[in-house]
Amino acid sequence: MGTILLVILILALIGVLPTWSHSRNWGYGPVGVTGILVVILVVLLVTGRL
Repeated sequence: MGTILLVILILALIGVLPTWSHSRNWGYGPVGVTGILVVILVVLLVTGRL
């Protein structure tokens, strides 16, 4: 389960980078959402609920 979440997280981080042509005009919204998801996952991992 943890490995699957890690792979999905890495793909999400790569996908929201503004260097790709499909995401160049999205702004910082997707990066912020992905950052919030990373913080939530880290908190869940630290507390042992995941």
